[in-house]
Amino acid sequence: MRHRAQSRRRRSTLAVLATAAGLILGCSQYQPLVTADLVRRQIDERVPVELRGAIELPFELDAATMAAVDAVISPAGSENQRAQDVVAYIFSRLDLKYALTPTRNAIATHRTAQGNCLSFVNLFVGIGRHVRLNPFYVEVEDYQRWNYADGVVVSRGHIVAGLRVDGNLATYDFLPYRVKGYRDFAPIDDVTAMAHYYNNLGAEALMSGDAAAALEHLRIATALAPDFEKGINNLGVAHLRLGDTAAAVALYERGLALNPESVPILTNLARANQNMGLLEEANRILDQIEDVNRTNPFFFVYRGEAALAAGDSALALEYMRRALRTDSEVPEVHVGLLKVFLALGDVERARHHLDRALRLDATHEEARKYAALLEARFAESGG
Repeated sequence: MRHRAQSRRRRSTLAVLATAAGLILGCSQYQPLVTADLVRRQIDERVPVELRGAIELPFELDAATMAAVDAVISPAGSENQRAQDVVAYIFSRLDLKYALTPTRNAIATHRTAQGNCLSFVNLFVGIGRHVRLNPFYVEVEDYQRWNYADGVVVSRGHIVAGLRVDGNLATYDFLPYRVKGYRDFAPIDDVTAMAHYYNNLGAEALMSGDAAAALEHLRIATALAPDFEKGINNLGVAHLRLGDTAAAVALYERGLALNPESVPILTNLARANQNMGLLEEANRILDQIEDVNRTNPFFFVYRGEAALAAGDSALALEYMRRALRTDSEVPEVHVGLLKVFLALGDVERARHHLDRALRLDATHEEARKYAALLEARFAESGG
């Protein structure tokens, strides 16, 4: 099954992928698989008291949102009809637009009609459950997102919505750039999904330079899911940004105990060792990554920027091109190439990669800074 919804203006892509499920659901009376009260009890079991007051359920709807949905979608239709109605409501009536940041809860996504993939899933889950469906969160394990800034790698996962419709499993996704051919799906419970939500908020705070806000979000993320590798990595980044290198190293070691080959964590551990003056250990870690993992573009961006800082533009270009061959759809790769070509005096190629970076992420802060810089140079030259 595949659904596509397009707005009247330029539409982001809604990819709806479905695979047959082995379990056929019966037609018994509707019973919600997950309730807000159950999730809150699970939160209380995992999260320290001092953090609980700051936690929201990102899929919860308010009265205004529920009233808007009730005016359009009947809970009495078939499962398939209700699922189609939810998709139509979000992408046709609400006319949801893709916005990379911030990650929004269901209420804010509905109110602004904007959101990223996780924002969309929060809204889909909230509306779906309201109309007597049982949607759930699904982590896509073979598609991850990283951001690179100031020598560290910030990690995020990718979440889609899952739903069993008339006995078949369907996944619903909101992607702005291209349809992905996912292979590895893992349904996750609401509390783990909330860890992803707070990890996203923490990652966004880190990328905007607010390490203190990031620390609070990421403490919640890692309390909700203590073995959440991405949250552990980003919490380490927050401590590193706040100058607590020892706390960062302890978190990276904890993360490596879960995944000894995590490229983001190893890269950030190398940076922590550099900050402590342990250059030999840092280089050993970087060489270890290069030996065992050649699939993470951010590692090559990291090595390229290090080479550029050392004045070796040729080596920097080699690393950036390796990053490009690994994944050409990452804006940080193009920003890295932009920096190298500027250092080499090749403004035309620098502009090309700036354009690519902004096409992939029009909100990318570093790319926008370079755009302003190049625009100022162009104006000064009288071009």
